[in-house]
Amino acid sequence: MKLTVLLAGLAAVALTTVAHADGLPDLGGKAITVVTENAYPPLQFVDPKSGQPIGWEYDAMAEIAKRLNLKVTYQTSSWDAMIPAVSQGQYDIGMEGITIRDDRKEKVDFSDPYMHSEMLMLVRADESRFTDAKSFAANPKLLVAAQPGTTPFYTAVYDVLDGNEANPRVKLFETFGAGLQALKAGDVDLVLSDSTAAKGYVAANPGVYKIVGGPLGAEDFGFIFPKGSHLAAPINAAIAALKADGTFDALTKKWFLDYKMNQ
Repeated sequence: MKLTVLLAGLAAVALTTVAHADGLPDLGGKAITVVTENAYPPLQFVDPKSGQPIGWEYDAMAEIAKRLNLKVTYQTSSWDAMIPAVSQGQYDIGMEGITIRDDRKEKVDFSDPYMHSEMLMLVRADESRFTDAKSFAANPKLLVAAQPGTTPFYTAVYDVLDGNEANPRVKLFETFGAGLQALKAGDVDLVLSDSTAAKGYVAANPGVYKIVGGPLGAEDFGFIFPKGSHLAAPINAAIAALKADGTFDALTKKWFLDYKMNQ
């Protein structure tokens, strides 16, 4: 699935702009590096059978690379290191179901949105002590997992709890996967996740997790680039084309409706 070729340095190099028949620019086989955490099924995750990273974002990026004539190498990173690393130019693109937010725009550039999602409450399948954010907040014994600096963290603090970012009921984990394992083990009682990942985990783990309550907020996902990246404009053109011709809709059907983790 992965295309290979490492990037030496892109920031100061202008990209070729020869147009394909579909009107998209031809970037001349430019080599780029894309970073992700592989922790948000079905957007990106490691296939439990093959051990290979797969998912909606991998397929989308492969199609973008094909249409723009890019050569892509993938690297992995923890969430908390990803935005700083892309900001510093260590990688050309970050993909991780990253919510487009103004504070993040101070550090990186975003693509146009490629997906719209909502924040949902993910709990163990046998959870009966609370059914929504209000009843969770009312029980001081209940804990929520989050990664620092993420949309789930701020949602937990400001939309579920009392607005205190040091609230001890928010248990911090380096990765989303670690927080999810803590939920499964009973060490925490709630994980907040965008609807795409939450629904993916529920579908992939029948009888293990469920979703309670209603959406806590809406968010748009985008790819991230170092500030001033020449990749942003052609990537945006490709996103528009993939939306227009139904490719993204087909990928959503494949990964959110048809794919089964243990198929």
